[in-house]
Amino acid sequence: MITSKIIKEKAIEFGANLCGIAPVDRFKNAPRGFSPLDLYPKCESVIVCAKRLPIGLLNSTSCVPYSHYNDFLPLELDRISLKLAYYLEDMGYGAIPIPSDNPYEHWESNRMYGRAILSMRHAAYMAGLGILGKNTLVINEEYGNMIIIGAVLTDVNLEADPIIDKTTLCPENCSLCIDSCPVDALDGITIDQQKCRPRSIVTNEKGYTLYKCNICREICPNGKGTLFKKK
Repeated sequence: MITSKIIKEKAIEFGANLCGIAPVDRFKNAPRGFSPLDLYPKCESVIVCAKRLPIGLLNSTSCVPYSHYNDFLPLELDRISLKLAYYLEDMGYGAIPIPSDNPYEHWESNRMYGRAILSMRHAAYMAGLGILGKNTLVINEEYGNMIIIGAVLTDVNLEADPIIDKTTLCPENCSLCIDSCPVDALDGITIDQQKCRPRSIVTNEKGYTLYKCNICREICPNGKGTLFKKK
């Protein structure tokens, strides 16, 4: 019989730094068309994995290292999700790996608004991997907001992880990310993509996509996690 413990051990073996489990009923308030049950009607559990970004990426005077590994790690998460899906299928269970980032179907060009088929940040919150910060990033206690997230939907009813309610990771009286955003794209709840995208995502003449702004991630007092503070 498959268990949450076995799944988590496999996720770590496949390269994840974190793994949590969320029951599908935690997603009952997801927008219509974007819940796990919309993607997989037999879904019972959502397996959520994360890998950490190197903190040193924030220290580079060039945006190239940060840009490259923000694109590279979602592929690593996709590989982990694929391996978990294969493992579950080989055990006789149903599983659907969900892309960590692109592609997604929903795009509103008039306001530069895109929505993934499953919100990874909400899935991570539902699986107990962290809280949702005012900068809209997941804040994990150990790795801060320096994580990339992936997920697998399965028809196995797995033991769930508790949702984290640690307000100290994003204190109510802290508004550094909101106040520091150069285009006022944050309101503490969501992000205005129409304001954020032109500032943060740039395509150069060669056609490379570069991430030119990460202030809301960098300035967060808990953004680097306890792993950094131990060193």
